Amino acid sequence: MKRSRPARIALNAAAAAFCAVWIFPVYWMVNSAFKPAGDMLTATPRFLPFPLTLGNFAGAVGKPHFPAYLANSLIVTGVVVAVAIAVAFLAAVALTRFTFPGRRGFLIGVLAVQMIPGPALLIPLFLSLKSLDLLDTLLGLIVTYTAFVLPLTIWVMRGFLHGVPKELEEAAMVDGAGQLTVMRTILLPLVTPGIIAASVFSFIVAWNDYLYAYVMMKDQSRYTLPVWLASFSTNLGTDYGGLIAGSTLFALPVVAFFMIIQRRLVAGMTAGAVKG
Repeated sequence: MKRSRPARIALNAAAAAFCAVWIFPVYWMVNSAFKPAGDMLTATPRFLPFPLTLGNFAGAVGKPHFPAYLANSLIVTGVVVAVAIAVAFLAAVALTRFTFPGRRGFLIGVLAVQMIPGPALLIPLFLSLKSLDLLDTLLGLIVTYTAFVLPLTIWVMRGFLHGVPKELEEAAMVDGAGQLTVMRTILLPLVTPGIIAASVFSFIVAWNDYLYAYVMMKDQSRYTLPVWLASFSTNLGTDYGGLIAGSTLFALPVVAFFMIIQRRLVAGMTAGAVKG
């Protein structure tokens, strides 16, 4: 239905207002990160950081163990995303292309596990990792995050694979292609939007988690960046300048990741929502 010009103007204005409300906290965080410490909590808001300073960033990255925290977050997040996508893709292929007893029950179990709150699993996971001697290790953190993201990534990948006609695979097999070749040359390219959508979810979960990284790590050099952010608040007070500058730095990898995959992100999320 074609809308009138006043209606389009009203909708555009409403959308602009919504975007402004949504983006203002991000703008204020970046703006405050460049403010001097004396201007951080002034009663009169300053919408431009003048005079501009980089002292907050210098203080944030100058905290002990920051390079180790950054490296730990990058390693854990990268491995979790890679392992989760690989396992979810293979599991989705098995669920959509093969018939075996318990397949429907497995799918129901996947959804049921996703509904369990993460903090409720803290003690069982802690005891399990302790029995496996994986506490205070990055491997234990990787295993934990992978277990959290796998249910939804499997479900998303299954939805995309359902939309791939089996005739394409059968035609390739008639030409002599094996199962691995079919998955690599046909299925993988066609489900790329699903891989991207699942990667975004896995990235956010592994990058943002604070609770498990704090509880399961004893050695401070093995903490991740969320724990580093929490260190700006102590019993003596909160370093607001360092906290806001650190939050800005913490958000940069997420922004960069979204910029890289933004063109495929919307297509991936919408397609995954209507196929199942």
